[in-house]
This record gives sequence, structure tokens and C-alpha cells, in this order.
Amino acid sequence: MDSPRLSNRPKGTVVAAVLSLLLLVNLAASLYQLPLNLVIEKRLCLDYYLEHDRSQIGAGRNIDEALCKIDPVQKGLGWIQGTMDTIWVVGDFVMTIPMGFVADRYGRRVVLWLNLLPRLCMLSWAGLVGYLEHDLPAKAIIAGPLLSFLGGDCVFNSMAYSLVAGVTDDNVLRASYFGYMSAISYVVNLLGPALASISMTAFLGLPFAVGIFLLLIAATVVRLVPDRNVTANKSSDEQAQPLLSSPILKAQQERPSLARSVLERFSALKKALQNHSRNFTLMLTTFLLTSLASSDTKLLVQYISKRYKWTFASAGYLLSGKAIFNFFFLALVVPRCIRFMSQSGSSTETTSASDRINVGLANMCLGVSIAGALAISLSATIWFLIPALLIYALGAALPIFTLSLLKSPSISGAQHSADNDVASFADEADTHIFSIVMLVKTLGSLIGAPLMAVVWVKAIDIGGIALGLPYFVSSACYIAATAVFNQIMIP
Repeated sequence: MDSPRLSNRPKGTVVAAVLSLLLLVNLAASLYQLPLNLVIEKRLCLDYYLEHDRSQIGAGRNIDEALCKIDPVQKGLGWIQGTMDTIWVVGDFVMTIPMGFVADRYGRRVVLWLNLLPRLCMLSWAGLVGYLEHDLPAKAIIAGPLLSFLGGDCVFNSMAYSLVAGVTDDNVLRASYFGYMSAISYVVNLLGPALASISMTAFLGLPFAVGIFLLLIAATVVRLVPDRNVTANKSSDEQAQPLLSSPILKAQQERPSLARSVLERFSALKKALQNHSRNFTLMLTTFLLTSLASSDTKLLVQYISKRYKWTFASAGYLLSGKAIFNFFFLALVVPRCIRFMSQSGSSTETTSASDRINVGLANMCLGVSIAGALAISLSATIWFLIPALLIYALGAALPIFTLSLLKSPSISGAQHSADNDVASFADEADTHIFSIVMLVKTLGSLIGAPLMAVVWVKAIDIGGIALGLPYFVSSACYIAATAVFNQIMIP
């Protein structure tokens, strides 16, 4: 049965708007990552050879990219990228709850528009640092993500997933929607490097310009997103009482200070968490560990470039092949498998049967993620790496099943509370559950970004087969996540 919790817009319009936003925002992010590596490497390489061997510097201050794969330059690249990732995640993490209040008071669209600003600034700043090499030092690039306090991936993803979750109450249809979202997110993050490779070959600043253009289009798509939820099928009298005590109405009528509102939201969030089951705590721990494990994703281009002596453009084309595989797997194979298993599993579909299917498929994804990460860490040549990447790609479907489980009463079913504020907060299950999950995933990234940077720099120091150390650590995190996830009890 479809849920009318979202505004009066048709559910197809809402889903299409969210998928379009995911496509535009993630594609802009993908167009940013690869040329960013090249800008930083180029600047560090120039500084190194200006000091040590000016004869390697050609006309126009150009240096052969193969000469930039030396350890001092690559370690500097790893440290700067790790620092930038950490700054981005810290600002996003700290401001997630305050941005939730802003969404309550001013609506989702304002938060989504604010979310686009730091992305626009990062793209613009990277282009400037790459172009003004006489005026700005290489480390000035670190200032790019400082505006992440306006919202980053945690805020954006929690809004996107809660919007789609509120469109329908059908478990299979919701899982299919999540499959399309995962397909878009995963594909454009890996397909983007190919587009970036083509464009930056012509002109290094072109990917940044295209990314800015995509974000400006995204700003117009935000208008199609419903600003607020409305209460599900209830009479007018039944709707009135919860709304009178809801945090949203209080934010609109009382207009408390931001600090007070944030403290109240933390308090309500704490009480809501206490009312959730042990299974929900285990799910949050699983999300934390898998987010920590997947922090190796942004390292993949550097890893290929350093270990196999490939240019960044060539690495981008390799990742495009992986992206094609991911697209067909997530957009076509996974939704069909979900529907087949739900139809063949039982003639009378129950929530428990659906949950057991999701648990089984999630365990399969965790298993191939472990094997894939370990295979990448041990791939001595590029021909071993290619099948390892395809194995690792099979684990990309994991969020489809774990996020679908969040809607299950056995996972997120909160106990009833006499506290009106907590009860009204719990009624907005889609929003606050997905906000909590995205907050936990961001915490995992907050730990993972500096951890992977440290491990990568150490791996470069050791050299040889130790270059795969970050992916060995990733595999260990997936093993821990599997152990935690299998403690979840489905009745």
C-alpha cells in the first residue's frame, strides 16, 4: 500500500526528482575527484623538481606524469587527500543535527540548496589552485572543503533516502527504489573518472567547469522535491493532537534559538534511540564498520596509479569498465533477484520472510566484499586486479538490503513512550531513522578518512606487496561487520 506521507506530489515525480539529484550531485563529485588528484600531484611534483632537479621540468612548467609517481610526491598526495576528506566529513558530521532543525523550520529545499554551495566552492577552488600555481601554494587546496558545515554527504543522503522510503510501504518496491539509487550513486562515482579523463586531457579545468554546470542544474531540480512530510491516513482530529506537540510545529511557532533547538533535538534523538531494539543497535554498528571499510573507495585511483604506474587518465578508463558492470548488476540483476526470491519464497509474503531474504542477500554481499578487498590487496599485476575489482563490485548491493531492513519492525520497531515529544519524533520514522543511519555512516567515514591516509602513507614507505595494506584493512573491517550483522535475530 502506498504511503501518503509525502506531500501531494505524485510518487513518481518524487522518485524521479531524487534520482535526478543523485545523478547530478554524484556525477559532479566524480568529475571532481580524478582531476583533483592530478592538480595536487602536479603541484607537488613541480615543487619537488624545482628543489631537486630542474632539468626534468619542461616547457610551460610541465612534467611527465610518470616522473611524479615517486614516493615523496605520492605521500604528500595521500596526506593532502586524507586531510581534505577528514575536513569534509567533520563539517558534515557536526552539522547534521543542526541541519535537521533547519529542514524542520525552513523545509528540505533550503537544506538541499545549502548543500550545493560547498560543492560549488570545492570545484571552483580546485580550478583556481590548479591555474594560479604562481600565486597559491599547493597546500592551499586544503581550504576547499571548509564550507562543509553547510552540509555534505550525510545530510544529502539522509534526505534522499528518507524521501524515497516515504513514497511506498511495499518492501519489494522500496528495495527496488534503493537499488536504483545505489546503481546511480555507485555508477556515476566510478563512471565519472572516464568522463573526467576525457575532459581533463583536453583541459585540466574542464571537469571542474562541467561539475559546476551540473550542480546549477541540480539547484533547479530541487524545486521538484516536497518540502515537508504530511501525516499518514488519519482523520483531522487524530492528526491535530500529534502535530500540536511535534518538534516541527514548535520550530515554526515558538521560534526558539538554534542552540536550544539543537539541544532539544539531541535529547529527543537520545530518547528515541533508547526505545529501539538491540537489532537496531547491531545494524548501526554494521553501518559504522561497512562505512569504515568502504573508505578505501577514494583511494582506488591513487592505488592504481602508484602500484601499477598508470596515469590517472588510464585509471579512470579502467574504473569505467567496472562502472558498466555495476550498472547492469545493480539496476537490472538485483531488482529481478529480489522480486524472484520474494515470489518464490512464500505464497503469502510476510515481513519476516522479506527480512530473512534481505539478511541472506546482505550476508552474500558482505562475503564477496571481504573476498574482493582481499583480492585487490594481493593483486601484484593489473591482470589480477581486474577480476578482483569485479568481485569487489558484487558487494555494492549491500546498502539495498541493509537499508531495506531498517523499515522492518524487528529492526527499527520502537517501543511506545508516554513522552509526547518522543512519540511525535518517533512518528517521523523515515526521517529520523535514516538521519541516524547516515550520521553513523558519516562517523565511519570520519574515522576511515584519516585511517586510510595513514595506512596508505605507511604502505608507500614499506613498498612492494605492502601497497595493498589499505585493502587488507578494509577486508578486516568487513569481517568484523559480518560478525556483528549475524547477531541480528529475525523472528
